[in-house]
Amino acid sequence: MTPFERMARLADRMFDRMRDERAFDVGEADAVVGDFESLRGRTYAVLVTFRRSGEAVPSPVWIGVDGSGKAYVKTRRDAGKVKRIRNDDRALVAPSNARGKATGPAVRARARVLPKEEWPHAEATLTSAYGAGRRISERLVGGPDDLAAYVELTPASS
Repeated sequence: MTPFERMARLADRMFDRMRDERAFDVGEADAVVGDFESLRGRTYAVLVTFRRSGEAVPSPVWIGVDGSGKAYVKTRRDAGKVKRIRNDDRALVAPSNARGKATGPAVRARARVLPKEEWPHAEATLTSAYGAGRRISERLVGGPDDLAAYVELTPASS
């Protein structure tokens, strides 16, 4: 394990401890079918993915919504949410504060981990949502591309 990977795992544990306990209140029972307009222009969202057991796991994320209404998230390729999405593409997405407390209704979505050739569009969407701050953050703490993964979220139709 590289020093960067060790630091990333340590940061994940820190963020898990900081996550608002109310992030776990976001569930399928209250989720709506709709678009991601409530996420446009927001800094944070809570992304809920599902374990094999069906247990919901919330993750506060930075999110960007493109012109066609799809949303994108960048994370590490070994992140739990990536593993869960590869097993079950169901997801919920709600606007939130930095700690994952939902500030609006959750929208049902389908998630997929993007192949590398689709990364430029996802990165452009995120960069346009956050501007120079994101570019600086990515340079300082973004890590190497070989450790990255992008997730595309599409509003579910039912």
